Amino acid sequence: MHPLAKYAIGFVVLCFLLFLLAPFAIVPSGMRGVVTTFGKVDPVPLGEGIHLIMPLANRVVRIDVRVQKAETEGDAASRDLQQVVTKIALNYHLDPAHVSTVYQRIGEDVENRLIDPAVSEVFKSVTARYTAEELITKREEVREQISRALVARLTPYGILVDQFSITNFRFSAAFNQAIEAKVTAEQNKLKAERDLQRIQVEAEQKIASAKAEAESLRLQKQEVTAELLKLRAVENQRLAIEKWDGRLPTVSGGATPLISINPQQ
Repeated sequence: MHPLAKYAIGFVVLCFLLFLLAPFAIVPSGMRGVVTTFGKVDPVPLGEGIHLIMPLANRVVRIDVRVQKAETEGDAASRDLQQVVTKIALNYHLDPAHVSTVYQRIGEDVENRLIDPAVSEVFKSVTARYTAEELITKREEVREQISRALVARLTPYGILVDQFSITNFRFSAAFNQAIEAKVTAEQNKLKAERDLQRIQVEAEQKIASAKAEAESLRLQKQEVTAELLKLRAVENQRLAIEKWDGRLPTVSGGATPLISINPQQ
């Protein structure tokens, strides 16, 4: 056999052995590699890139450390024993420096094994502190309470909370009807108060107008004196004389009035 052929066969066999034994591992972007040696977890994870490993002895488990979203259906009872249902959305990511611990303690299915049960338990615990009405009026406070409790619950396991939100609270049909009746009653009460204020204002305006009119009549009465009456009588006579056309009025059955006329005028 030609020496070159032997080298070629040897190279092919070597490549096959390298492929079969896989003495290296590739960790993609956004992930960490958890190394196990005959089942024992190495506490230091592998970063992104290519890493040499011991074939057959080492196994690399790739763990996603990017932000992930978990949605959980929460079902609990309020302090006044009203059933509360809501959908909870949690954005989280695994601490890259502690993925080996997370894998060792929980495994790869973090959401079902730890996050969902933690969210459900925390939601029930916080909801029990508030009445159903307070869950609506103090929604932001409730959200903050749940968020802080989840951070305290998940951080020791190497799970970091990025964002937490409650999409909506849903109550029983009877409670919703009671809320609608209460809102309607409050609206009717507010309308009645406004109507009463309007009536009071209108009454005050009428009283003020009547007082002003009475005061005006009083002042006019005070101004009507005997001298003023005489002046008005003289003025009326003057106006009558100005309108007289010089002819005497015809009166039947009565004496003709005598008017002294000075011929020199």
